[in-house]
Amino acid sequence: MDAASPEPSLYTVKAVFILDNDGNRLLSKYYDPELYPSIKEQRNFESNVFNKTHKADNEIAFLEGLTIVYKSSIDLFFYVVGSAQENELMLMSVLSCLFDSLSHILRKNVERKCLLENMEGAFLVVDEIIDGGVILESDHQQVLQKVNYRLLSEPAFGFVLFDYITGNLEGGTDKTQQL
Repeated sequence: MDAASPEPSLYTVKAVFILDNDGNRLLSKYYDPELYPSIKEQRNFESNVFNKTHKADNEIAFLEGLTIVYKSSIDLFFYVVGSAQENELMLMSVLSCLFDSLSHILRKNVERKCLLENMEGAFLVVDEIIDGGVILESDHQQVLQKVNYRLLSEPAFGFVLFDYITGNLEGGTDKTQQL
């Protein structure tokens, strides 16, 4: 191996963030504390990235010595950031997994309003895909299974849980009536 080549590392993702169509941060996670240690530096970086990418038709950008893969949908921009030497295909697989998982959770309404209403699910998805910069999963079906979002997204889930706790399930008997 060339002496100038960096050592291979599992820490492939430096940051993940989602911006709206005005460049405002909706979700962000930075995994390299030395990269942009302050929120001000992170927002400046995100602004630079947005300005470079929001009108481009590409999927890959190189900025400030970093590789950035991105995708847009209606009024959202999804970004995955890695080092300059990082494999773009690995970063793209993370981006695709993130987008496909969120698309399922948001029921194909991948837009700002729906994302804000389901932010806890979005953070769960990001945490299942990446941990500390290490890619854990790149298959959106596996992520959805781990998040087990189908049960949590049922509209009547709260009522079913309440009925189960209180013993008022249909076809069931109330324990207080049996005594």
